[in-house]
Amino acid sequence: MSFGGEAAVIGSRRLFAIHLFTATGAALALLSVLAAWQGDWRATFVWLGIALIVDGIDGPIARRFKVRERLPKWDGAALDFVIDYATYVFIPALVIALGLHLSTLLGAVLGVIVAVTGALYFADTRMKQPDNSFRGFPAVWNMAAFVMFALMPSPAVITIVVIALAALTFLPVNFVHPVRVVRWRPLTLAMLAGWLVASSWFLLTEPPLSAGIKTLLIVTSLYLLCVSGVQQMLPRRPKAGF
Repeated sequence: MSFGGEAAVIGSRRLFAIHLFTATGAALALLSVLAAWQGDWRATFVWLGIALIVDGIDGPIARRFKVRERLPKWDGAALDFVIDYATYVFIPALVIALGLHLSTLLGAVLGVIVAVTGALYFADTRMKQPDNSFRGFPAVWNMAAFVMFALMPSPAVITIVVIALAALTFLPVNFVHPVRVVRWRPLTLAMLAGWLVASSWFLLTEPPLSAGIKTLLIVTSLYLLCVSGVQQMLPRRPKAGF
């Protein structure tokens, strides 16, 4: 084998390591399910949180090294979709069904709603908007389930939230991508940071949540949920502040 051929093989192996890094999300999903099986819901969310971090950084790395063009036999997008469905939809559906103190029947019905609507959303070719926001609720049930678990509202409120978000999956309402949407990005990133602080505080401390942390979690969650819908209704200004 020539030197150039050897370099190409080594390069391919390094590029494949990026796919392997993405695939660790499947291992994290399994660990999350095992924690759920034991009823350790906090550990379930810890593994889902680590999976969220992996999902947040593997894409930029893959684009930086042009993995799609240089390893065309391996479809990173398909791999990402498989893992995202498990960590964003299926395991959160399990949490909603079993971890929110709902009746067996209600938990099963709401879990099925999440699993089915989430699957349909992943097949929607219209999900990405020109400004990099999402069309319809982007099936981030991991975050929704976490907020409901942390706040533990009444079954009636949980039912309303799940049905509303499931319906929004199919409506032409935009939802923010916290990093890729440029409009108001500094504020959005600050809200995302606040959400991460509140959620980490909840996972690292014993209940109940303090009023301040609960307020921070609610405010940042509502902002991330509504900001793109608000932007959708506002006219664009060529020289907006941010």
